[in-house]
Amino acid sequence: MNKKFSSIAGVTLVELLIGIVISMIMMAAMFTSYQAVNNSYSQVIDRAKISQTGRNIVGMIVKDIRLAGFRYFDDTSKSPTNYVPILITKATGSGCDKIDIMYSDKRVKPASKPKVYIYTTYKITYECKQSNILDKKTKNKISAFAIYKSKSKWDGTKWESPTNSTDDLVYKDEMIVDYVQDFTLIPIDDKGKIINPIPTTLANSNKIKVIDILLSVRSQNIFYKNDKSKTVYSLGQKSNKAFNDKFLREQIVVSAHTRNMGL
Repeated sequence: MNKKFSSIAGVTLVELLIGIVISMIMMAAMFTSYQAVNNSYSQVIDRAKISQTGRNIVGMIVKDIRLAGFRYFDDTSKSPTNYVPILITKATGSGCDKIDIMYSDKRVKPASKPKVYIYTTYKITYECKQSNILDKKTKNKISAFAIYKSKSKWDGTKWESPTNSTDDLVYKDEMIVDYVQDFTLIPIDDKGKIINPIPTTLANSNKIKVIDILLSVRSQNIFYKNDKSKTVYSLGQKSNKAFNDKFLREQIVVSAHTRNMGL
């Protein structure tokens, strides 16, 4: 009986330990591979998200710029005081310009038979404000901006406050994008030259045929493990900016043609 049991094959403690070590090495290798693939996938998603967001915002701005100066031929309503279809306010150290866009629209007067149209002048404003997002480490606001969009209405004597307006098309300070590093607007005349100084009157504003737009946005979280040297390119008379950091940055540059200016 003792001889029978002693001939049964088994696994020694050393062999068992070797098997555990090999299994741990294989699991560590698999986990490392998973982390590498997951990080790469996250970077691709972040890059695509930043790029798509930037292009959506620029597309919105271009669409509104094309409305600038639009007015119906039968519109006899009183124009706003100091009416300027496109008014650009250059940044003073913030890195972000501001633009006011004025255009006319019409709607049918409720319960009017036959139809009576009401003509209204609207003003769309894009402007930058300091981002309210806090850095997780420093607990201070991040070094970036947010672009806000507002729309106001001319009531015949003044610009109507969105808080007091019954017009559902009027609103104030709706944030459309955060983590903005630069927002530059350059007015161009019909000869392709930069208009300087910036037009502030109706006659000079009508000379604007194209507006070059630059929007620079960055990733929300750290994208690279180590600092990378990069250059943010600027338009007009601004200088390019070289620096090092770990964030991914996307720059979108487009030209918006002002279809209704000077008509």
